[in-house]
Amino acid sequence: MAALSGANIIYGLGMLELGMTMDYAQLVMDNEMALMINRLLGGIEVTDEELAVDVIKKVGASGEFISQKHTFSNFRRIQSSSDLIDRRMRGPWLEDGAKDFTQRAYEKAIDILENYKPEPLPASVLENIREIVAEADSKSASSK
Repeated sequence: MAALSGANIIYGLGMLELGMTMDYAQLVMDNEMALMINRLLGGIEVTDEELAVDVIKKVGASGEFISQKHTFSNFRRIQSSSDLIDRRMRGPWLEDGAKDFTQRAYEKAIDILENYKPEPLPASVLENIREIVAEADSKSASSK
C-alpha cells in the first residue's frame, strides 16, 4: 500500500531484530516480496488489444475464450510467479515434502551463496571507482 501511495524506498531487506541481525533467508524472502511490489507498480496496460475487445465481441456473453487464438497467445504473458511461494494444492505440496516459505528461502540462499558467479565489472567502471576512492583518500588526508 505504501508503494501505491508513492513511497519509493524499500528498507530493511534481510533484517531481523530491528536490524541487529541479518538473515540470508529473510533477505531472499524480502527480495521476493519486493519483486511482487515492483510488478504491482508496473501496472496493467489497458488497450483494446490487451482487453481483447474484438474477441469479446466475437465470442459474446455465452461463448468460451479458451479456444481463441488471442487467449492462447496471451494467457501466460502476465503472471504472478514466485520461486518461493508454493501455490499448489495441499496434496501435491505434501507429496513434495511440504516445504514452507522459510525452508525454500534457506535453500535458495544456500544455492546463491554456493553457486552464484557475478559478472565482473567492466574495466572502465573499475577505473572510475578507483578514481573516486583516490579522490576521497586525498580529501581525507588533506583534512587531517
